[in-house]
Amino acid sequence: MSTDNIILEHLRAIRASLDNLTQDMLEVKGRLGTLEQQYANLSTRLDRIDLRVSRIEKRLNLVEA
Repeated sequence: MSTDNIILEHLRAIRASLDNLTQDMLEVKGRLGTLEQQYANLSTRLDRIDLRVSRIEKRLNLVEA
């Protein structure tokens, strides 16, 4: 095998590894985006629940207004 062929084989292996890493990164970014959306939705829901509980506490005179 000539030196040129060995270099080409190594470059092909590096490219294949890079392609795999790129695909993995895209998948990770997609999952992270989903987690961020879920966190934002949960945060919004918790904020609304907190407001509702505060109103209930005030109506029942459990806290000072």
